[in-house]
Amino acid sequence: MNEVTKRIVLLFAATLTVLLVPFIAMQFTSEVKWSPGDFLVAGVLLFGAALLADLALRKIRSKGKRMAVVAIIMMALILVWIELAVGIFGTPFAGS
Repeated sequence: MNEVTKRIVLLFAATLTVLLVPFIAMQFTSEVKWSPGDFLVAGVLLFGAALLADLALRKIRSKGKRMAVVAIIMMALILVWIELAVGIFGTPFAGS
């Protein structure tokens, strides 16, 4: 395996590990109710953000710019995640 393939496999494994948290929680409580679509959307969001952050870390040379871009990517991920979870902005994506 080359370096890029290893990195993508690692990012995919990290995404799956994070998605195991709600999956395991669903086995023990009725408070967590995720559908397969929820897991798909969460996986795409997490994996996509990880790929974008990885790309930024590899391509941007300036440490300050690199950190700023990664922070923007993470803030966008968090805002979309919160909107989908509780609908703080009231968009149709949250079911409002």
